[in-house]
Amino acid sequence: QPVFNTFSKIPVISISNAQRRPVPQAHWVRTIHHGLPENLLTPQPARQSYLAVLGRIAPEKGVDRAIRIATRCGIPLKIAAKVDRADQEYYDELIKPLIADNPLVEFIGEISDREKPDFLSGAIGLLVPIDWPEPFGLVMIEAMACGTPVIAYNRGSVPEIIEDGLTGFIVEDEISAISSVGRLSMLNRDAIRKQFETRFTARRMALDYLAAYRSLMEAKPRFKLVASAE
Repeated sequence: QPVFNTFSKIPVISISNAQRRPVPQAHWVRTIHHGLPENLLTPQPARQSYLAVLGRIAPEKGVDRAIRIATRCGIPLKIAAKVDRADQEYYDELIKPLIADNPLVEFIGEISDREKPDFLSGAIGLLVPIDWPEPFGLVMIEAMACGTPVIAYNRGSVPEIIEDGLTGFIVEDEISAISSVGRLSMLNRDAIRKQFETRFTARRMALDYLAAYRSLMEAKPRFKLVASAE
């Protein structure tokens, strides 16, 4: 906050509209969503047989909610996520017991980009039951790159990334998430991949940044750069 208050005329690019809300005083000039290399993650031939969690295990990521959602649906859940040192206690005390006592849940641990296509392509859907205003969740566009639909809580940038009924479902709570799982098979995985190619490639991101920089260079300066004294 102090930085944006001090440099209120400096143009700033947000990675989502949601990122702007805590700092409305900043001089936001454009929103440019993150992108991934188009062929980094691609759909793989697989039989979809489980729900998936990908990323990091932390209280705000809602892995405990994902476990309850999958269990209520009677569908296996595979968790491919790292546990940072700061979140080890949370994992040991809350998540590990939920995994140990549940035959439907498998904890894989952190996986590489090379492993993600098979992991995501084999998933019925990716669960993202976050409990914080995340500025941008890369795991959602990683799933889309593989044609995998997403069920995500209506928090932060989720409504900007997920198109409800096309690339996944935006939900408010566990009950609505559970009911959405049964509708995942209605979504077209080829169409989901197409949306990724249209909206979330690294090339699209780079072109958007170039356009933004060009616009700023052509605009009348709103601030002066002061040379340092030698």
